[in-house]
Amino acid sequence: MKKCKRSWMRFEDSKRTKRVALNLHLLLIAGVFISGSSFSEEFVNLHGAAVISSPDSTGPETKAVNVLVEEVERRVGERWRVVGDWPDETTPVIVVGNIQSIARIVGPFADRLESPPSVLEPEGYRIFVFNEGRQAPTAFVIGNDARGVLFGCGRLLLEMRMKPGKAQLKDGLRIDSAPAYPLRGHQLGYRPKTNSYDAWTAEMWDQYIRELAIFGTNAIELIPPRSDDDDLSPHFPLPKIDMMARMSQISDDYGLDLWIWFPAMDRDYSDPKTVEFALKEWEEVYAALPRIDCLFVPGGDPGHTQPIHLMNLLEKQTEVMHRHHPEAEMWVSPQSFTQDWMDEFIGILKDESPDWLSGIVFGPQNRISLPELRELVPDKYPIRRYPDITHSVRNQYVVQEWDVAYAITENREVINPRPVDQKKFFHIWEDQAIGFLTYSEGCNDDVNKFIWSALGWYPNLEVDEILRLYSRFFIGVEYEDSFAQGLLALERNWRGPLLTNESVYTTLQQFQAMETKASPQDLLNWRFQQALFRAYYDAFERRRLIYETELEEKAMEVLEKSPELGSLFAIDKAEETLNRAVTDRVGPEWRARIFELAEALYQSIRMQLSVERYKAIRVERGAHLDLVDRSLNNREWLFKRFEEIRSLDSESDRLGGIAEILDWTDPGPGGFYDDLGNVTRQSHLVRGLGPETDPEYRESSRVGFRERPGYRLSWMRFGETRYDQPLRMYYDHLDPAANYRLKVVYAGDTGGNTHTKIRLDADEGIEIHPYSEKEFPPMPAEFEIPHKATQDGELTLIWTPEPGRGGSGRGCQVAEVWLIRDDDKKKE
Repeated sequence: MKKCKRSWMRFEDSKRTKRVALNLHLLLIAGVFISGSSFSEEFVNLHGAAVISSPDSTGPETKAVNVLVEEVERRVGERWRVVGDWPDETTPVIVVGNIQSIARIVGPFADRLESPPSVLEPEGYRIFVFNEGRQAPTAFVIGNDARGVLFGCGRLLLEMRMKPGKAQLKDGLRIDSAPAYPLRGHQLGYRPKTNSYDAWTAEMWDQYIRELAIFGTNAIELIPPRSDDDDLSPHFPLPKIDMMARMSQISDDYGLDLWIWFPAMDRDYSDPKTVEFALKEWEEVYAALPRIDCLFVPGGDPGHTQPIHLMNLLEKQTEVMHRHHPEAEMWVSPQSFTQDWMDEFIGILKDESPDWLSGIVFGPQNRISLPELRELVPDKYPIRRYPDITHSVRNQYVVQEWDVAYAITENREVINPRPVDQKKFFHIWEDQAIGFLTYSEGCNDDVNKFIWSALGWYPNLEVDEILRLYSRFFIGVEYEDSFAQGLLALERNWRGPLLTNESVYTTLQQFQAMETKASPQDLLNWRFQQALFRAYYDAFERRRLIYETELEEKAMEVLEKSPELGSLFAIDKAEETLNRAVTDRVGPEWRARIFELAEALYQSIRMQLSVERYKAIRVERGAHLDLVDRSLNNREWLFKRFEEIRSLDSESDRLGGIAEILDWTDPGPGGFYDDLGNVTRQSHLVRGLGPETDPEYRESSRVGFRERPGYRLSWMRFGETRYDQPLRMYYDHLDPAANYRLKVVYAGDTGGNTHTKIRLDADEGIEIHPYSEKEFPPMPAEFEIPHKATQDGELTLIWTPEPGRGGSGRGCQVAEVWLIRDDDKKKE
């Protein structure tokens, strides 16, 4: 088959640029993707239409006709007839076929259809709408191949304005289209770690895969029975291998490519016995699935195998796979490789040039950028992207300036429409790869999938137009603009400090207006429920943040009076004030609605938003209903400190402990304090290139999060860099005659099996401390700054991670920094 390599051969810059320009030109002259949703005279009515298809249609073409008929029935309430002969002139007709079969069923329009282009782009299609020549309108969907028929029918559905009793198309519509990228897909993993997929039935999978195909998706990626996951889920409707087989068949029914993300999980593939076991285990999957087009084995995350042994395994696996799927391809990624392993991997590609290997995958946890990888990998190997569209923290593409309140409560796999960001990520390095299959762990990233699928076909589409298509098709024609704008507003909710983002309440008001006028069917729509859930959740957390911030300020005011009130009494009163966040909650009506919508989402789409209620596998796997009441101030840390202070014997020691709390961020006269995880208090942080040109933050600092109970907020957020990139701070206008000392808190990836080390230097070559492991739990550490580092009135601090690391590249993470003027030392 070697489909992917053939696709790569046609994916030359000149051809891609020409196709993108042609698609955009046709969009403009045909007036497609227009705004608005009214039923007016410029639309033709398709009520009672008949569908004519070729009697010798292939399986996918027959499926395309079924998709058209069934999706119209779902929205309009009438089932169009599928016929072989032309009906009377008063019946609207949709003619569906491929370029070879269409001539046999064109009826009275044989002389009116435009001639096909001399070169037929794979998966392309043409659509024509006529309101003359017959009394009723006629539409043609002509695919360049079987997939073109499917995608053409999908496009017709997206162009239609449908509601109960009405189906209309733009009069005179003309579309000639083919995708800009040959690979446009998404990972759909039936496994416990996901936040919904493990509870989906085969029928639910069929519907979702169909919907992705309507927007131009041509590939899906499955996950095998054994991965970095639990073996069983209480939600499984079928055993894993049985559902894999069903999903493989569904993919084949629609004519879509079937990929498998297949991690090499065993410890030692240098051992022949381990290899023999893996060959037998993986063959069980090959034999069980009716269709496999490509196998993708990640080099890590999970798996951790030296390239020489990994490539030996994959060569043997390719041979075994070909016994069952002779044309299937083998792909591999260098994810999580150390620099030494990356060098070894590239050496194998260049020196051995294995023919059994079909391509390379670029995904998260890659030491080098996609352009660097493309430059190193021989041209014979195409590269596909594996972008993380599902996570909000500890991810490939971070949410810029995300508030720690969101990180604490909404966490890693929240419902996360990020349309503007996704378009930016799509276009970064878009010319370096043949396309993508995204990394997804549930339906929380639903909007993002459809953004990528649409851009994979039309890279120049604006996100608001994609969202109008999405809203019109999935929510309803009357919500075309309002729901689209609501999704954009949800993304804006995440921009900058939540405390000052008043638009969060406006977003909720907009969704409440839609909710008020929604029909019972609208309210049962899981995509409608998802947006409502996020709008209520965001607003509730902002209300709590304002309230709890005020409570902490009041508690600090009480502690300031501790010399007069007495330490123990002051602590009791401060604790009582902070506890009002629990005893006198705010926003109970919004909180109640959040829980109602969580239940609705479990019933409608099996979203597991709670471990206790819905048996989610873990809180960080989308179960953020369990985090809805998480403290948004320093209450938990303060309670720990209060307990420690109460245990002190003397009043003076207790007052000293209270003073330490009150003066925590005070660097003293002539000093400086930075909270590197707070974008409003990191004035000395050197940020680097920034996300516009460095979206993966390879040469820039970024804000990271690690949410742990009992931490200060300033320890749950921090500045960080990745891989070998140093983290820098720069000070100027220092007193050249003064001495300074440094106090610093290291946070982030610490504890357990994490043993990352960092080194601190001042300027270039003045070591402050050697490579050292970070303290766990975090605590301030102090260091002297040699006077020669500040005698010119400037200071650069440089934190350097251990070079050559693999994995996520995280570890150089700094939470708080005090530069303190040390006048006592000066006097010495």
